Amino acid sequence: MALASIGNSEFDRDTAITPRAPGGTEDGTAEHDVHIHQGWTLFGAANGGYLLAIAARALADTLPHPDPFTVTAHYLSATRPGPAVVRSSRAHTRRSLSTGQASLFQMADDGTEVERLRVLATYGDLDALPDDVRTTAKPPELPPREHCVSRDGLGDGEGFGAAEIVARLDLALDPATAGWAIGGPTGPGEMRGWFDFAGGRDPDPLSLLLAADALPPTPFDLGVIAWVPTVELTVHVRRRPAPGPLRIAVVTRNLAGGFLEEDAEIWDSADRLVAQSRQLARMLG
Repeated sequence: MALASIGNSEFDRDTAITPRAPGGTEDGTAEHDVHIHQGWTLFGAANGGYLLAIAARALADTLPHPDPFTVTAHYLSATRPGPAVVRSSRAHTRRSLSTGQASLFQMADDGTEVERLRVLATYGDLDALPDDVRTTAKPPELPPREHCVSRDGLGDGEGFGAAEIVARLDLALDPATAGWAIGGPTGPGEMRGWFDFAGGRDPDPLSLLLAADALPPTPFDLGVIAWVPTVELTVHVRRRPAPGPLRIAVVTRNLAGGFLEEDAEIWDSADRLVAQSRQLARMLG
């Protein structure tokens, strides 16, 4: 079976956008029809990174620059599978950067329109960035994939492994941060693992937005198994990723009052830090 490619994969089809006015509008606004697919949900609610990728695709069609550099999303209510519309607009344009905003709306059961997601983002051209890199950051040290905990080991029934989105990903977790799935949590509040698409699609900037919210929640490593919906998520895309699987390291240092932060680093197969993220999440249940 041939591997999926960028532009021809389930992820691309399920984040597709259809402009209501092809060619854009003179005032820099746009509307895109989208469909939220069941396969990218966790027990009925759409994954935050998946929604961010849809909004980012609509913004790329609205702004003059192609690539997300920084994207911040506030999640206003749970997004369910079904039709939706993304309304986006340009806020400011410079030679190398442009900034825009986008909101995703769905119809409620009573027929009223409900805003589910609001995004503010700055775009540029990743291919135009200089090659100079000076960093003290180091990629996470992960065991080989065959020694990590695969999807089949992440629990079934009502567990994380049964979530619809997990079947579309090829995740392999570092056993040191997967104790919750294989015998008992280790406690530091970390999650590390390999990330790839189940169909083999190589990563691109849009998939980095998904990857930032793809690993199991860090409270699992603290022994707290609960639903952890995202309140706010910011992703900084630093480089266009090289082909091959990604490595992700996520940590939380403060779980208080039912809220926690998660800081993530995403590394590509060439040992480059390609994205960073921070999210605020709420622990429920």
